[in-house]
Amino acid sequence: MNDTLELAPAVRSILDAARRRDSTGGESVAVEPRSLPRALAAATGDRRPVIAEVKPTSPTTDAHRDDDPVALARGMVAGGAVAVSVLTEPEHFGGSTAALRRVRGAVDVPVLRKDFVLREAHLDAVAADAVLLVVRFLEDDLGTMVEATRDRGMQPLVEVHDREDLDRAIDAGATLIGINNRDLARLEVDLGTVERLAPHVPEDVTVIAESGIESPADAERMLAAGADGLLVGSAIMDGDVAANTRAVTGT
Repeated sequence: MNDTLELAPAVRSILDAARRRDSTGGESVAVEPRSLPRALAAATGDRRPVIAEVKPTSPTTDAHRDDDPVALARGMVAGGAVAVSVLTEPEHFGGSTAALRRVRGAVDVPVLRKDFVLREAHLDAVAADAVLLVVRFLEDDLGTMVEATRDRGMQPLVEVHDREDLDRAIDAGATLIGINNRDLARLEVDLGTVERLAPHVPEDVTVIAESGIESPADAERMLAAGADGLLVGSAIMDGDVAANTRAVTGT
């Protein structure tokens, strides 16, 4: 990635940790994935298509949860989540690949791996149905990483924040795009980001709204803007995860 890119200090710290992370990996993973786009499309009626996130902590919150990730994930699915996201970044988010492995073995919905994946060997740390790839962190490696993810059977969720990111994601062949409402330079959230970018996404691409979705009203706003799915973390993790998930999904 471009080291001159303006990023918040917390994000730079996360990236530094990701660069240091062991990437010897071992054998390449091979996955028979559960389809994330299909799971989102299956949310019919009043049920909102929510990917609920198991996130023990983050640099943008003081909260920390030590609950069993499997119990959290099951509560989210019971609350109507069509998929589960698991943070595997250990130093800043309290996550682990072991937690994702256990969650994927315990639920029957697609499981997304949220981490700061910078090179191919990072993909082999654990099998998941989908993997987050952040455009701003990969730059010239984006196309290679999209293909490497697919070669392993996993679905790349390519994250963008502005029009330049979006154009690069489309050029790289992304069919699953996450629009992050959080600006990685200032860590500020603007739900208008999805509203500005979603109209420029090709119709055959699945769009997921990320960050800042704190209420049913926020969820409806993102769906009205063109999102096909909603990635929700803190609003679900803060309290009873099953009840919070029900509130966001509308079930």
